Amino acid sequence: MVRKRRDKITIIGAGNVGSTAAHWAAARHLGDIVLVDVLEGLAEGKALDLMATAPVEHTDYYVVGSSGYEHTAGSDVIVITAGLPRKPGMSRDDLLMRNFEIVKSCTNQAAKHSPDALIVVVTNPLDIMTYTVRRISGFKKNRVMGMAGLLDSARFRLFVAMELGVSVEDVKAFVMGGHGDSMLPLVRYCYAGGIPIEKLIPPARLDAIVERTRNAGAEIVALMGDSSAYYSPAAATVQMVEAILKDKKRIVPVSACLEGEYDVLDGMYVGVPVILGGNGVERVLEIELTREEMDGLQKSVEDIRESIKKLPF
Repeated sequence: MVRKRRDKITIIGAGNVGSTAAHWAAARHLGDIVLVDVLEGLAEGKALDLMATAPVEHTDYYVVGSSGYEHTAGSDVIVITAGLPRKPGMSRDDLLMRNFEIVKSCTNQAAKHSPDALIVVVTNPLDIMTYTVRRISGFKKNRVMGMAGLLDSARFRLFVAMELGVSVEDVKAFVMGGHGDSMLPLVRYCYAGGIPIEKLIPPARLDAIVERTRNAGAEIVALMGDSSAYYSPAAATVQMVEAILKDKKRIVPVSACLEGEYDVLDGMYVGVPVILGGNGVERVLEIELTREEMDGLQKSVEDIRESIKKLPF
């Protein structure tokens, strides 16, 4: 009997984010997983450790570790987490040139072995690295996307729920713009139990929540000292992978290529709401923005554009 082909997920980078994403993906039974890292033995060891949970978790999916890309061939989804982590006092822009070369190398290898895959980028500075992956891979824009909006929105929802003392399940919100200091938490589109949060939280407290959302990554780095966030980025990444593999048609914010939407004409990547399914970014959803919100989004795009100009394409 011929076994039905399983979905195949490659995760490049076996550090905290990559290995945690592999854990979440295995726990959700999303498919066979290939974990790749340039450090000899790291991916192999973590893959074997994760495989040993299979009898406990009652899953027969395989996890393979490798320092090369041969095992990644024919992947359905590729997740790129490889890169240097953000350290205390380091801005996302400080990572730019260091991670550009890493992501460039990963993309060349991954695209060569899996020319039909969809790619989810997690490496920071995220929007710029996502743009880099598309330029290097030559893939169509729907097949390359960045994980940011989901994470930033999750943080926004969490802080609102904490302020109100309610379940996070009842808070709906999303964040647009770049994954950085110029991100745009949209208060007008945030609801708790269907009630606009502007009717539940005073303006000063809302401003504080918005600011904390923008600085949540840096807050975690400052607390941890020698590391950055990984549980939440990994969970948000796997939610995107699941939406793709199961063709769920989720409406979620991701870093997507804009070619006319929101008055962005030049293929910049920025966080916007999209329909995410089996074909990747199936549609960018254009929502009504106030003049102030549109100005904020355009500032975010311009920050991304200025950083991209520094890259040696």
